[in-house]
Order: sequence, then C-alpha cells, then structure tokens
Amino acid sequence: MEPQLSHQVADSVATVVIRHPAKRNAMTAAMWRALPELLRTLAADPDVRVLVLTGEGGTFCAGADISTLQGSPEEAQRLAVAAEEALAAFPKPTLAAVRGHCVGGGAQLAAACDLRLAQEGALFGVTPARLGIVYPASSTRRLVSLVGPATAKYLLFTAELIDTDRALRTGLVDEVLPEGELDGRVAELTRVLVSRSQLTQAAAKEFTSGRTDRDAHWSAQARGSGDPAEGVAAFLERRRPRFTWSVTASD
Repeated sequence: MEPQLSHQVADSVATVVIRHPAKRNAMTAAMWRALPELLRTLAADPDVRVLVLTGEGGTFCAGADISTLQGSPEEAQRLAVAAEEALAAFPKPTLAAVRGHCVGGGAQLAAACDLRLAQEGALFGVTPARLGIVYPASSTRRLVSLVGPATAKYLLFTAELIDTDRALRTGLVDEVLPEGELDGRVAELTRVLVSRSQLTQAAAKEFTSGRTDRDAHWSAQARGSGDPAEGVAAFLERRRPRFTWSVTASD
C-alpha cells in the first residue's frame, strides 16, 4: 500500500487515518503536504462535527519518514509545522486516538489535537535531539502548554520515550484505555461531542488557545444564534437540545 492519509465521515465524525504500515505510519513529505488541504475540506463540510486522527493498525505515527525528507531540514520542518498548525486551527473538536508509538512528528500531530486518548502500552516521545534538530518554537509552546516546562524539557532534552502512565500523569493524554477498549471509548466520546453546542466548542477553542480579541464576536454570535435560549428550554423541558449554530454557517 502506498503511504497515504485516508478518511471517512460517519455520524458527523470525520476519521483521518495515517497509513504507512511499512514504516510504522511515519509521515512522508507528500502526506505532510496533503494534511492541511484535507483538513480544509473537512472543516468546510457541514456534516462534520468532530474529527478523529489515528494510525492504521497498532501504531499511531512514528514520526517523519526521513527517507522522503532528505533535502533541506528546514523544508522538512516547515511541512510538519504547517500540518500541525492546520490541525490546531481546525474549527471543530479534534481527538487523537493513539496506539503504539506516537513519536516525533506523530507527537506533534497528537499535541495539536484538542483531546488525546491512548491505549495502554502506547509510547510517546519528542525526539529532535536524536537528529540535532531545533524543535520549532510554536511546537515547543504547544508542548509546554500541555505538560508544563519541566516535562517538556525532559522530553526535548532526552528524546526518551514515556509510557501511558507518565503521559497521563503529566497531561500529555487525557485518558488511557485497556487494550480493546479504545475504539469504544472514542465512539462514546465523539457521540457526546457531536451532541453538544458547536457555538460553545468553537468559542472555547479560541479562548483556550489564548486568543483575547474576539469576546465581542462570540457574544454577538451567541445573541444571534438562539442556542442559549434553546439550551435553557431543553434543560427545563428535560429533552435533548436542538442547537442550530454551526461553524460552517457562521462568518
């Protein structure tokens, strides 16, 4: 099978699968280039409410396929950062479902997701120190925001892999599931996310990322949407709310 990113949309959830089993789902240059455009397409799809990123088989992503990145190291890093930033900017909730190795560029992609669920036995590593590469400032800040400066320094200085216990303890992952239970938990959580207010989720994504200049915008969106009134009415009537605001329909 040629290395590729495949995707499907079902029940308002887009699932993007990293497929390069011959090299533990390492990302080729072509795959790095393809990811931002795929994300733009899925972001514009009104049927997509949540995005799940995962790897084929028993591995999430072992990083970059160095054999396809033998040119300029700066160009290789630019491709990875562009893909990471596109994932971080995806306007709907994103979730990384991690099995096996989540290393290097794979850890960059997982960190760019909003939530990370892992199967017991997964291994995480940020490994530029093995190659003499300066980790991008934006990626470093994102890592620090997840795990704090002490753990970020440990990961970056040593390039050592950590297990799911430490990843959970330091905030690198949100939940750890026993073998065989990851897919079920991902399905359960995505159903919850799909049922919630897109307005709340979209505003929260911006606010938690540190943006501070859009308070008035989101207040206007809330006033015009009718969703707050619908949420209160549904609560009082003990029924599921019928929220109508959507990312793709907003400005």
